[in-house]
Parts: sequence; C-alpha cells; structure tokens
Amino acid sequence: MLQMMEDKELVRMYLKGNHASFEVLLSRHKRKVFSYIYMLVKDRATAEDIFQDVFIKVIHTLQAGKYNEEGKFLPWVMRISHNLIIDHFRREKKMPGIKTQDEDFDIFKLIRIPEQSAEDKMIREQNVALVRELIKKLPKEQKEVLILRHYADLSFNDIAEQTGVSINTALGRMRYALINLRKLMEKSPLETSEVNIF
Repeated sequence: MLQMMEDKELVRMYLKGNHASFEVLLSRHKRKVFSYIYMLVKDRATAEDIFQDVFIKVIHTLQAGKYNEEGKFLPWVMRISHNLIIDHFRREKKMPGIKTQDEDFDIFKLIRIPEQSAEDKMIREQNVALVRELIKKLPKEQKEVLILRHYADLSFNDIAEQTGVSINTALGRMRYALINLRKLMEKSPLETSEVNIF
C-alpha cells in the first residue's frame, strides 16, 4: 500500500505520525542520493557520513514544517545533498571532482545492445567501460549536468537550480556534453552501430 503512494502523500503521512511512510521514502531514494554523494566525494566513509547528515536534515526540516509541498521530494533531497557536499569541501578546502568510474554510476543503461549471447554481453561491458572513460574527458560542468540528468533523473529546471546557473546554461552544457561525447565516440573503437545514448 505505502509503496504505491507518491512521495508527497508519503510526506503527508509521515507528518501525521506514520514513520513507516518515511522508511518507504528512504528506501525509494537512498541509492540515487548515496551514489550521487559518493560520485562527488570519492570516499565511501565520507559519503556515508554526508548521507546520514542529509536525512537527519530532511527529518528535521519536515518536522519543523519547513518543507514546501509544491517542490518535488527527490530534487529537494538532492539540493540538500549538494549543499552538504559543498560544506564538506569548504571544510576540506578543496573543490570536488566527479567520479565517473564508480560502479553504481549507470548512465549507461541508456546503451541498448540486445543481449542474445555471451559475445553480446561482452561487447556491452566493453562499451560501458569505454564510455565511462570517455565521459571522464568531458569538462567538469558538462559531466555534472550529464550525471544529474541521466543518473539522478533531475529536470533541467532542477539541475539549473541545484548548480546555480540559468536553465539555458544547463541546457547548453548538456548539448555540448553530448556533442563532445559523440566526437569522442567517433574516435574510439566503440561499437557505435549498436549504441544509442542520445
């Protein structure tokens, strides 16, 4: 029953005292949130600490009645994550990079290759590894938009808000990321005839 409800309904139930509804929210979004944090901080222990801090802040904000129901729950949690990551790097006095070789990072489920045989599976795995390497060559801003759009499933409006740029800038970065990725793929041994990530 709870699993079938939308996020906003689960939030309302949690605010009425149903703690099981928050467990459903956490279970629904924890993989995306943790993976996003881990991709940026590149350290599992640090990512776990920030992840816990994120959901403590989520709980406190909900209980204080400061959550705006008009917003979407996941983008809101991602913004909190983003802010806590920035706080972490300010404390560490260094800027974040994006880890694109993380095993949980699966923008590449967009690569569609029919898995009819062991050979097909091997080609797909090789292509996934190669695309990961190619994405590492993109400028940081383009990588970030690509990850937020295709991995975190955020809208361009949410990406613009989270990264502090206009929606046109976010769209432009995505466009250039795809153009540059396509150029890199053309120079690579990728099985491009069977791959479509655009």
